[in-house]
Amino acid sequence: MRLQFYKYQGTGNDFVIIDNRQELFPKNDSKLVAHLCDRRFGIGADGLILLENDANSDFKMVYFNADGAEGSMCGNGGRCLVAFAHFLGVIGNETTFNAVDGLHHATIDGDMVKLKMVDVDEVREKPNYSFLDTGSPHHVQLVQNLEHFNVSKEGAKLRYGIYGESGSNINFVEQSGNDAFQVRTYERGVENETLSCGTGVTAVAIAMHQSGKTASKVVKVQTPGGKLTISFERQDDIYTNVFLQGPAVQVYKGEIVC
Repeated sequence: MRLQFYKYQGTGNDFVIIDNRQELFPKNDSKLVAHLCDRRFGIGADGLILLENDANSDFKMVYFNADGAEGSMCGNGGRCLVAFAHFLGVIGNETTFNAVDGLHHATIDGDMVKLKMVDVDEVREKPNYSFLDTGSPHHVQLVQNLEHFNVSKEGAKLRYGIYGESGSNINFVEQSGNDAFQVRTYERGVENETLSCGTGVTAVAIAMHQSGKTASKVVKVQTPGGKLTISFERQDDIYTNVFLQGPAVQVYKGEIVC
């Protein structure tokens, strides 16, 4: 089988994206997905995304983790898929699309994509960390000297030690200003550190506001792959109108024999 694909990245979080509106891609073949995401034997990516037709919105997002399993919501992946849909002419500068966690609204202006995330109605605050779901589950923990922190080792320890087989994404955070934070993330499904995580930085922004580390409702987050901005409102203890904004860029397109 010859498979045409596109490679996109959002602040270093990279994805293989395939136009599957004809429903030709074998979605049940988890080994194929894992192979395509493999950085040595395949294309290489943090995840694989299919763009499909949807009866109730402009398109549907189907997301797979790098290990081949279908995943929960991916914020940077969603932003990249919006850029891809715009490239194909499926949408203009504004869209509503369907994902595993429901409908998402987004706008695109050049390389910048602003994506509406799900509302967050619960932030569990523990003595040393917070836990919340922003479309995917996230552990948020403040640390010192983040630049030299062993994210892969400590992230794996928490991912399996606290959250078991189902797991959670693990975000390590260091505050750099009144409304600014640096973040490094260990992602389940990738089972390693990624350069950026959209649902992760969203979780960090909300957790830092909930814990009183920032009073701002517009939070800037620096990841190893680039800068993202998260904005939100808080109404009756619910975080709503949550938006994730940052660049989403096509890297290249190609064809692979598989």
